[in-house]
Amino acid sequence: MMLLDTQVPASEVLRAFHHDEPYLFLGAAFTTVGLVSAAFCLLRRRFDALLVWMAIFAILYGLRSWLDADLLRLSMPNNELFERVRFAVSLLIPVPAFIFFREAGFLGERIRSLVFLFCAPFPILVGATFLFGPLPLFHNINNGLVIAALVSIVIRSLRRGSADRDFVVVRRGLLCFAAFALWDNTLGSFWGRSRMEPFGFAALLGCLGYVAARRMMARDLQLGEIQKEMELARRIQLSLLPAAFPDSAAFRVAAKYVPMTAVAGDLYDFLVADGRRAGLLIADVSGHGVPAALIASMVKMAATSQRASAAHPGPMLSGMNAALCGNTQGQYVTAAYVYLDAETRSLRYAAAGHPEMMLLRGGVVTEIAENGMLLAAVDGVAYSEKTVPIEPGDRLLLYTDGLTEARSGTGALFGEDALKAALRQSAGLSAAEAAEQIIAKVQGWARLQDDDLTVLVCDFLSEASKA
Repeated sequence: MMLLDTQVPASEVLRAFHHDEPYLFLGAAFTTVGLVSAAFCLLRRRFDALLVWMAIFAILYGLRSWLDADLLRLSMPNNELFERVRFAVSLLIPVPAFIFFREAGFLGERIRSLVFLFCAPFPILVGATFLFGPLPLFHNINNGLVIAALVSIVIRSLRRGSADRDFVVVRRGLLCFAAFALWDNTLGSFWGRSRMEPFGFAALLGCLGYVAARRMMARDLQLGEIQKEMELARRIQLSLLPAAFPDSAAFRVAAKYVPMTAVAGDLYDFLVADGRRAGLLIADVSGHGVPAALIASMVKMAATSQRASAAHPGPMLSGMNAALCGNTQGQYVTAAYVYLDAETRSLRYAAAGHPEMMLLRGGVVTEIAENGMLLAAVDGVAYSEKTVPIEPGDRLLLYTDGLTEARSGTGALFGEDALKAALRQSAGLSAAEAAEQIIAKVQGWARLQDDDLTVLVCDFLSEASKA
């Protein structure tokens, strides 16, 4: 509670209260706006210079409105320290004010580069005030600098075009604030403590609040439209992925696809899918999000165009590379393709910069590698293929590097050894259950998902299962 000198007449206290009432209210409002702006910046966890300097500007301005109150003066008559603090706060206000105007674009390029140099005298005046007291000289220097800066800001804002609606609104508030501030720092200082400037500052904050609210509403509408478009893109991309592998007497194939975002750059396809043959493709586009998803759709088309070569992985990848080169805007693609033939009990495999395929046989995991250049990197590349015999009970695993490169909370990679262990542990499960379990192990390991996750599991069935 504010303690007033008991010798002060009640009429004087009442007069001071009525005089101070609007300024006390505005001071509380300005301080609240500043604190909300600072809190909003903290909640976003990102430094926003405009919000930060506006917060400091508003808080100091609100504090000065309280320090200038006659009621406070009556409670501390002839208090030298109070007078020095009050005057020092007034001298500090121009610093965040001019930096805020700089960040808001109200200063020209030459002035922007000199604003911190221009603000340097104010902290010096603050130090001098605490040393020598609130001398009239300091007040005059402060007024001169403020007037010069305000005139420059007003001229600059009037010269700028009015195509930007938000700028026009803020400029009106700025002109109102500048007019009242110039009054208080010129004629108002001779005609008594008129203190019109706080009302101009309230008009400026009102205009800034209007612009902020309008932009927030526009951003919400835009975000809603983007979310709708992303959902449509997600459905379109999912439609590019094949349906379940058809029933086969020789193979059971299962896929698990977990994109990092709504759309992703991972892709898989079944180029051959009948009772005795399987042609399985997996690919990974560099990058994430919409750009990678667009390239993934191109990879899908490139693979579809090479169906005539589906029985020969090397030539098929060469054809895909020729179709993609020069069309991916600098993004590259890793891919692996395996063609399995139940009649010959063999597979043919080729890859383009992709992680090695894994083969689980009799509880032992081996890697099958036959890697060439990344797709879309160099035109005219010929890819070689490897032929490997397969046996009933074999399980093959194709995957993207999002699995092995998943990181734990300590930054450790999931790695190939952990993936091999997960593949061995899936031996008693169906292909679909194995795919689910492998992905679940990676997700349980990773602190967060920072890449797309895709696996293809293919089982070569035993003769007993063919019936």
